[in-house]
Amino acid sequence: MKTFEIKLGIAALAGSLVASAAVADEITAISTGRTDHQLIYEVIEEGLAALGYENGEMLTGNYPAIHLSIGQGDAHYTAVHWKPLHNDFYANSGGDDALVRAGPMYTNAMQGYFIDVKTAEAHGITSLEQMKDDAIKALFDSDGDGMANLTGCNPGWGCEKVIEHHLDAYELRDHINNDKGEYFALMADTIQRYKAGQPIFYTTWAPNWIMGVLQEGRDVVWLNAPFSSLPGDQGSNTEWPDGRNPGFGVNDNYVLVNKEFAEANPKAMAFFNGLRISVPDLSAMMLRMNDGEKEPHQLEQIAKDWIADNQADWDELIAAAMASE
Repeated sequence: MKTFEIKLGIAALAGSLVASAAVADEITAISTGRTDHQLIYEVIEEGLAALGYENGEMLTGNYPAIHLSIGQGDAHYTAVHWKPLHNDFYANSGGDDALVRAGPMYTNAMQGYFIDVKTAEAHGITSLEQMKDDAIKALFDSDGDGMANLTGCNPGWGCEKVIEHHLDAYELRDHINNDKGEYFALMADTIQRYKAGQPIFYTTWAPNWIMGVLQEGRDVVWLNAPFSSLPGDQGSNTEWPDGRNPGFGVNDNYVLVNKEFAEANPKAMAFFNGLRISVPDLSAMMLRMNDGEKEPHQLEQIAKDWIADNQADWDELIAAAMASE
């Protein structure tokens, strides 16, 4: 699918772009441009096409731009809105006056800090707090500055804000380098270091293909945070019922929709509200992508395979959405 990038200056978009988003029965989506996210849009576009909509050219941008574009009507929806992680983006883009959350599409998405099993067991590492120990952080010092190197999230992502908050809240600023850049490129290097037998320290989340490559318990373990602490309006408690604490809140993923469009399109909203793709299913789809099925026609086929595996539920959802008009 053709995409073009939308920057933070949303209001300055060309008039033709706005007009395209306003065409009746044509829907404009906005995404991150990430290939793993494209799998979700492939499923959604199949459903919207079955309902008689035309899928327009997709916009791409970072998370603040994605939320702003929907609030201002430059795009109709995004399929990658996490609650509560993106609460601040939601509020800053018009909140309930401009936006509608549909779904959730999946629930109980988690994120955490991980290190390799071999290093964890050899040195008894179970907590993020132990990175304050000179001997421990030296194990993960990949650039020789005396601090542990964490493979972190891209600037502008919600998880990057959480990590930066944690470095201050847990007094780890002088002990951990939050390596930020292109996350998946950094993780490719992290995985290669793991395969070479070197210690690794990184953050990741589910659904994500990384969880299939570096499997918890077999390859890596996650570290407990010292206590619950989150930035902004993301809640306050990150502790799990079993007492473990990943430091990140459990999130639900919604389809975020422009409110004016939502009110005018009950058929599309019924589809958005009813679509369910589980975290394990998405992780499996993303693992196929990472294993080589990355071309547009292959991504489309992965989506069609998922629909076929869930055909009865899919047909029921499409029929219910059609009846809501």
